[in-house]
This record gives sequence, C-alpha cells and structure tokens, in this order.
Amino acid sequence: MLAQLTPGSGDDGPVRVPRVPAREAAERELADPRYHQNDPNLLQRALDWLWDRIGDLFEAAAGATPGGWTGLLAIVLVVLLLAVALRLRLGALRRTPTSGGGALFGDRPRTAAEHRAAAERHAADSRWTEAVQERMRAIVLALEERTLLTPGPGRTADEAASEAGRVLPAHAERLRAAARTFDDVTYGGRPGTAQEYAALSTLDTDLRHSKPQLSAAPQGSAV
Repeated sequence: MLAQLTPGSGDDGPVRVPRVPAREAAERELADPRYHQNDPNLLQRALDWLWDRIGDLFEAAAGATPGGWTGLLAIVLVVLLLAVALRLRLGALRRTPTSGGGALFGDRPRTAAEHRAAAERHAADSRWTEAVQERMRAIVLALEERTLLTPGPGRTADEAASEAGRVLPAHAERLRAAARTFDDVTYGGRPGTAQEYAALSTLDTDLRHSKPQLSAAPQGSAV
C-alpha cells in the first residue's frame, strides 16, 4: 500500500514501499555475488547432503540396535574383524603351494627351448616373475623331452618336482624349491626376483647335464 502524504505538509514520517516491488528489490540485492563469495560449491553441498543422509542412517540404526551407539559400534567392529580374518584366510590359501595350485602349462604346446628363450627375454626386461615362470616350464619340458618325466598337460609344478626328484635325487631339494618359487609368484601374488631366476637358470643347466638313476627312471626313459 502506498503511503498517504499531504503535499507540502513537511511531515517526515516513514515512506511505505509497495510489497511486491520491495521483495523484488531485496531478491536482486541478495543475488549480488558479493553475498555468496563464501558459499560452499556444488560438490561441497553434495558431500554435506551425503554425510547428512549417512548420519541419519546411523542414527536410525543406533535407535534400532540394543545398546544404542555402543551396540552399533560393537556390531560394526565384529563385522570388520570377520572381514579381515576372511581376507587373511583366503590369502593364506592362495599362498600355499600344496593347496592345489594350477596347471603348469597353458593350452598351446611349446618346447623347452621356446620357454627358455621366452624366459631370457623376460629377464632382459627385468620382468622376473614371468622369467621365473617360463624357466620353470622349460625345466619340466626338458625333462619330458628326455623322457625322464611322463608328459602330463595338467601337471602342477609340485607334482613335476616330486616326480623329477625321484629320477634325479641329487637335485630333489632344488627342484622342490623351484616349484615353491613358481607357486609363490604365480598363485601367491609375490613378485619374482633376479636371484630366484638365477637359481632356476643354474638348476636348468645342471639338470641338462645330469644323468638319472636308472632304477628310479620311468620305464623306457633315456638321457
């Protein structure tokens, strides 16, 4: 409503501004960027909203849990402990060489020389995990090619080491160590090292110059 003023009366009473124009003027003034320099950005507002919702969920959970917040925290702690225990247990199973493992070779047949060459290429690039794997495959295939081992496509590294150790008992312990190294880097997630590759390379060379114990070798085997 407009103020009623008598012209020339000299009355300095308050001037009333119409309601709608006043609101629009206030909105324009508040829209000035100077008033919003310190406002949180869109991401901050979204995060604030998310934390508010999470807080609401915890409040509701605490209200429905015996013991309130104490009971809820106890439940969360138990769940975390169970998750950690399960993770450690599964990790231990993957790292156990005798837990079953997997086949030593893939689907595509290759010769010992091919695996040996692949190992050398990986070693030249300091890719020790792959170098260890390929060298172990070369060792087993070389024994199969000499008919000291019966070919077994599904054979594991441990099985191959055990069989080869009976034919070449002087190298049985080194063969078992090589198999453990293969399992650790292949199924245990541990990276191979230059020292491990050097040990397998030396074993490979020694085996190529070793003669089997004929009484322990498979029937019909030859050097």
